[in-house]
Amino acid sequence: MPTYYHSTVDPALRFEPLTHRTDADIVIIGGGFAGLATAFSLIDRGVRDCVLLEAETIGHGASGRNGGFVFGGFSLDTVDLVKQLGRDEARRLHQLTRDAVNSIRRRIDEHRIDCDAVYSGALLANWFADDKPLLETQRFMRETFDIDWRWVSRDEMRTLLLSERYHAGLFESNAFHFNPLKYALGEARALQQCGVHVHERTRVRAIVADGSGWRVDAGAASVHCRQVVVSCGGYLDKLVAPLARATMPIATYVMTTEPLDERLRGAMRTDAAVYDTRFAFDYYRPLPDTRLLWGSRISIRDRSPADVARLLLRDMLRVYPQLQGVQVTHAWSGLMSYSRHKMPQIGRLPNGLWYAMGFGGHGVASTTLAGEVLAQALTGEAEIPRGLAAYGLVPTFGSLGRLVAQATYWWMQGRDALRERR
Repeated sequence: MPTYYHSTVDPALRFEPLTHRTDADIVIIGGGFAGLATAFSLIDRGVRDCVLLEAETIGHGASGRNGGFVFGGFSLDTVDLVKQLGRDEARRLHQLTRDAVNSIRRRIDEHRIDCDAVYSGALLANWFADDKPLLETQRFMRETFDIDWRWVSRDEMRTLLLSERYHAGLFESNAFHFNPLKYALGEARALQQCGVHVHERTRVRAIVADGSGWRVDAGAASVHCRQVVVSCGGYLDKLVAPLARATMPIATYVMTTEPLDERLRGAMRTDAAVYDTRFAFDYYRPLPDTRLLWGSRISIRDRSPADVARLLLRDMLRVYPQLQGVQVTHAWSGLMSYSRHKMPQIGRLPNGLWYAMGFGGHGVASTTLAGEVLAQALTGEAEIPRGLAAYGLVPTFGSLGRLVAQATYWWMQGRDALRERR
């Protein structure tokens, strides 16, 4: 299913499949943000004997299909993070995600990655009239994490977002947004220039223990190596059974409009990325060519582009009825990997395989965090942080788990609707 992002990248930027037997120190399976970030962090430590294998194309999965928001935090709510780990460990992990945001900024600059980065922050727009929960969020972030999200009054909000749906808001200045597929491809190009062997269209069929190391089989090709990192996200399938049992592939939907030109100013007068305070929230951002990228919903169903366009256009017009008549040019879905505890799963299996997955809908920064902590562990610099290691491989129960997740999402949608009516 082609995305808008595919229409923006250089089609000549491709990486040859692996077709022969070779050797490497480390093999990374998965050409998304987590795999790319692991290779980058290894290079930062002088480890260049790496092979990165991607079954489809770089950024094929959630990494190249997401909304392009770059900010700190995890899929798990910060309040729950503090309850589960305590204030000090929660602060430490949250800081790692903020460091990851800065790492992404630095890599864009150092490697001259053209990814349409817009450093205009992110707006959390209150869907509900009651300001108290939002004020509590602002206070909690300031007192617990030393993060000062600026209060945006109702009047100011309605000069920025010309919609009757929103009330007050919070502004996160350090956040930004970008074209995620351009970023992923730019990372892969930079890695190749640094000596990493990057191969697309190379589907790993088996990972076999071989003496003191591993043999990674990909059809007629294979790699003998000392260490293996598995970072396949929602596209893991059955490659590694213990990991497959602990991840839940969930679809999300995104669309882009036609170029809006001056009509965009009739809806938004900010370049910030926007998301709202519902559990089942909308997220959207203006693109450089005046399109509006709009995302929403999670589902166990991978819908057709026409169905995605119909659903998201309805959501957009609910917020901005003045955009009635606007055409949708691209609509797509993609699979994210979720864990039951809503935290990334980063660690090492008893047999010695390393892994990074389960980033949910909050993966741009946390995948970069994963690459950093995995590189530290692989080189013996440091162990996986205690707080991350506490979130293990919890079973998701396959199809039954996905049905429960869908039912939970519908229930939370209903709760939001009831709160709105009140």
